[in-house]
Amino acid sequence: MAGLLALSRTIDRINEFIGRWVSWLILLAILVSAGNAVIRKVFDISSNAWLELQWYLFGAAFMLASAYTLKQNDHIRIDIVYGMFSRRAQHRIDLLGHLLFLMPFVVLMVIYFVPYVSLSFHSGEMSTNAGGLIVWPAKAILLVGFFLLALQGVSEIIKKIAIMRGDMDDPNPFVSAHEQAELEAKALVEEAKAIAGEVRP
Repeated sequence: MAGLLALSRTIDRINEFIGRWVSWLILLAILVSAGNAVIRKVFDISSNAWLELQWYLFGAAFMLASAYTLKQNDHIRIDIVYGMFSRRAQHRIDLLGHLLFLMPFVVLMVIYFVPYVSLSFHSGEMSTNAGGLIVWPAKAILLVGFFLLALQGVSEIIKKIAIMRGDMDDPNPFVSAHEQAELEAKALVEEAKAIAGEVRP
């Protein structure tokens, strides 16, 4: 198990590094969007390439950070029923979800996208919009994103098994929406008390 946990930690570090850095692509997409809007309004000049670049940057941030989001356990989930189970049962649900739903889907996507990207690259596929960008980089981002998500799925499966065996602590203890709201309310009360204490003469 030690070797598998070492592999899991390596995958986690890779996806954390990528996830943190690609978040800057959102800022870049905003700057490109703002610059394009200003140039269009002031100089009456626009280009489909700038519009498509915004989509590429946003798509890259979304796809390349999806594995990091899984690592952080921040994907949207409906925890109304999930929160009623014990933490051990929740780990079993997560493990089955990863094995039966996540992994088959991402592996299928990787297998599907390899020839899809290859064909686009070798044909020199271009955007159908006038003055648009080449298409294969956007498709390659999809492939890389699903590949990183598959790797993170492997890491999560290893960690779930290790947690259930008692080989590691739970890195993401479950907190229900109700408990989270209570914690946030307590934090706000403490902050208000601290501010009131500073203001009081």
